[in-house]
Amino acid sequence: MSSKEFSFELITQDDDARLGKIKTPRGSIETPAFMPVGTQGTIKGIFIDDILKTKSEIILGNTYHLLLRPGIDNLIKFGGLHNFMNWQKPILTDSGGYQIMSLSKLNKIDVKIGAIFKSHLDGKKIILSPEKSIQAQKAINSDIMMVLDECPKLTRDKKIISSAIDTSTKWAKRCKIEFGNNKSKALFGIAQGGLYKDLRIESINKLLEIDFDGYAMGGLAVGEKQLDMFRILNETTKFLPKNKPRYLMGVGTPSDILGAVKEGIDMFDCVLPTRSGRTGLAFTWEGKLNLKNSKFKNDNTPLDKECDIRDLNKYSKSYLNHLIKSEEMLAPMLISLHNIYFYQQFMREIRKNIKKGTFRNFYKKYIKFFN
Repeated sequence: MSSKEFSFELITQDDDARLGKIKTPRGSIETPAFMPVGTQGTIKGIFIDDILKTKSEIILGNTYHLLLRPGIDNLIKFGGLHNFMNWQKPILTDSGGYQIMSLSKLNKIDVKIGAIFKSHLDGKKIILSPEKSIQAQKAINSDIMMVLDECPKLTRDKKIISSAIDTSTKWAKRCKIEFGNNKSKALFGIAQGGLYKDLRIESINKLLEIDFDGYAMGGLAVGEKQLDMFRILNETTKFLPKNKPRYLMGVGTPSDILGAVKEGIDMFDCVLPTRSGRTGLAFTWEGKLNLKNSKFKNDNTPLDKECDIRDLNKYSKSYLNHLIKSEEMLAPMLISLHNIYFYQQFMREIRKNIKKGTFRNFYKKYIKFFN
């Protein structure tokens, strides 16, 4: 069901695990939710119609990459990314903040100006200010926009992390002003703080003063141990408002998601399902399967006998093993599609168990299953 305004409803909790619903003019999103990543306007190797069949309710796009190619002017001609890529459900866009970290050799930060990039495509100078990031996300016609933040690499240096919080807070204020008042869209703040409880809480409190439609935990999934990520979520997620959605950026494996749901997180995104698909790795209820392995050469069973999208349940593991060995492009396409299907099935099971009050049992059964 769609709504004229963005809203979030917390339906029930099982301990700290939350069952909720986000409503947008383009449709509703049941939470906890997983967002397939369409960095450049495509979920790699998968037709959009098939993404719909996996029951995905929202996808993610990336402001930095779309700014470079196809370019904002081109997206404006199409009325935004939805029409350009033929996806009419909600889209969340990352602000480009992650690329400040991942492309650090190609950029420098000026707190007053923003991030100054050298394009990884042609070396052209690009300035991504907080204002420009929001302007670009508006042109993309994103339903949920993210503030521009400075995401530091994994470090124990409190000075570096504190500096990132200061920069991110200043930029968040500027993003909020540029975003303006649009009740049909949402703007999320991003908390930094590394693995330090005090710095995380400081960042959260500064964002609460600005007031956003939702809040993200940034600066995680950058190389820290899983238990460290769970610990900091356990220590700090409780400081986020209960009545607004909580998003853990760039996460992750099924066990990452399970552990974060336990700590009260509502939204996730990750390239892992499709990136793994391109290397022959499938996520299943049997666990992770490396389909390159010769043990699947004569395995006539499908990855999931229930999945009839593109007749996936008619393709044997033996056939997929053959495609991989033959370097056929169909292999990553089929396995990537299966992985997105599995992730969405996994999220439905999480939601079902929260609703039934049995999430703790589900968590215990599967937390180490995919490691």
